[in-house]
Amino acid sequence: MSGEQGGGDHLDKEPTMDQPTEPLMPYTPQPRRSRRRGRRVGELTAVSLLSAALATGGTWGALTLASDDAGDSGRDGTASTAGASSGTADVQPVSSAAKQAPDWNAVTEEVAPSVVAIGVHGQTAGGEGSGVILDEDGHVVTNNHVVSGAGEDAKITVTLDDGATYAATVAGTDPSSDLAVLTITDPPEDLQPISIGSSDGLTTGDPVMAVGNPLGLAGTVTTGIISALDRPVTTSSAEGESQDSPFASGEESTPVVTSAIQTSAAVNPGNSGGALVDASGRLVGINSSIATVGGSSGQSGSIGIGFAIPVDQARWIADQLIEDGTAEHALLGVRPTDGQASVGSATHSGAEITSVSEGSPAADAGLEEGDLITGVDDAPVSSAESLVGLIHARQVDSSVTLTVIRDGEERTVKATLGTAPASDA
Repeated sequence: MSGEQGGGDHLDKEPTMDQPTEPLMPYTPQPRRSRRRGRRVGELTAVSLLSAALATGGTWGALTLASDDAGDSGRDGTASTAGASSGTADVQPVSSAAKQAPDWNAVTEEVAPSVVAIGVHGQTAGGEGSGVILDEDGHVVTNNHVVSGAGEDAKITVTLDDGATYAATVAGTDPSSDLAVLTITDPPEDLQPISIGSSDGLTTGDPVMAVGNPLGLAGTVTTGIISALDRPVTTSSAEGESQDSPFASGEESTPVVTSAIQTSAAVNPGNSGGALVDASGRLVGINSSIATVGGSSGQSGSIGIGFAIPVDQARWIADQLIEDGTAEHALLGVRPTDGQASVGSATHSGAEITSVSEGSPAADAGLEEGDLITGVDDAPVSSAESLVGLIHARQVDSSVTLTVIRDGEERTVKATLGTAPASDA
C-alpha cells in the first residue's frame, strides 16, 4: 500500500501495515440450493469472490479531517459520563467488573435488538450489511460503503432482530469517515436504541463483542479483545467500496483514513456498519474494515484483524448527518510525509511537515516546514497516515497538543483546529 502525492492539500505517506485493508461490505447473497449445506457453500463462495485487497492510494486532505473531544477521560478504563449530543443515546460508563468476567449471554440479549441487517438493492447491484439503532426516531448508523454504491434509486431495507423488515431512506452520508445514517420509514414504537459507551475509556486487552450480519447471517455475535488503539488504517476505493464489489463504480478513489480500534473479534463481509460493544453492552465502535492477506487470491475472510471506527467519532458525525445530512471536518493545514528526527542519541519516526498553509491553524500555532510531529495529545504519531487519522478523529474547533521535534529538540505546540472547505471534506 504505497502512498501517492496529489495536488492542493493532499499528503504523502507510507502506510503502517503490511496487510492491505478492505471495507467489509457489501456482501452479495448467492443462490442457495438448500436451507443448510447449500446456504453455507454459497456464502463462503461469495466471500472468496470479494477477496482482492484495496489499493491504498494517496494520503488525503491537508489534515482536512475531523474528530471529537467529547470525552475528557484518558485510557485508564474510566469512560466519560457526559451525555451525548442530540440524536443519540447517553454515554454510559464502562464497568470494570464486566471486563474481568464478561457475561456474553447477557450482553447478547441486551444488544441484539439494537443491531439491524441492511439490504441495498439497485438496478444492477445489491448487497447486505449491518447497522445500529441510535434513537427511537428510527435513525440507524452504518458505513457509507454499505449504502452508497447502488445508485440514487436503490431500495434500502432494514430488518430488525425480530425479523420484521422496514423500508429506509438515507438521512446523510459522509464518505471521508465512511459513515452514514439511515432513517427507518414509520418505525415501530418499541425500537430499542443501543446504549452508547465511550471509546476514550478503552484500553488494549479489553474484551469486546462484534454484532452484525456477516455473510447474510443476521444476529451473529463474535468475541475477542481490543488488539490496539489509534491504529492508522487506510481503505481506498470509489466511495470507500471494494473494487471487487458489485457496487464498485470505477470512479476516482476516495481514501478513507481512520484512527481505528483494532480487534480480534471475527468480522467478515456483511459485518460493516455493525456494533462493536464492550463487556457491559455499550457501543464502542462501528465495524468497518478488515486486514487481508496481500497477494493471495480468494482470501477476504477474517484473519483475526478487524477495524472499527471509534464511537466517539461516529457519534458526532452521526449527529451532524441527522441534523444536516452532511458533516464538517477539522483542518490543521499541513502537508506531511513520513519522516524521522533525532533527539540526542534517539531517533524518532513521525509526520514531517513539508508545507504549512498560510492562515491555517498550523500557521497560527507556529508550526514550520521541517517540523516532525510525533504525538497528538496522548497518542503517538509514527507516520503521516497516523497524523491524518488522529486529526480526522477530532472535532472542528477542538484544541490539540502536538508533540514536535525541531532542530533536535522536543517541544509541545497547541493548535485549535479549523473547518475544512467542503470540497476537501
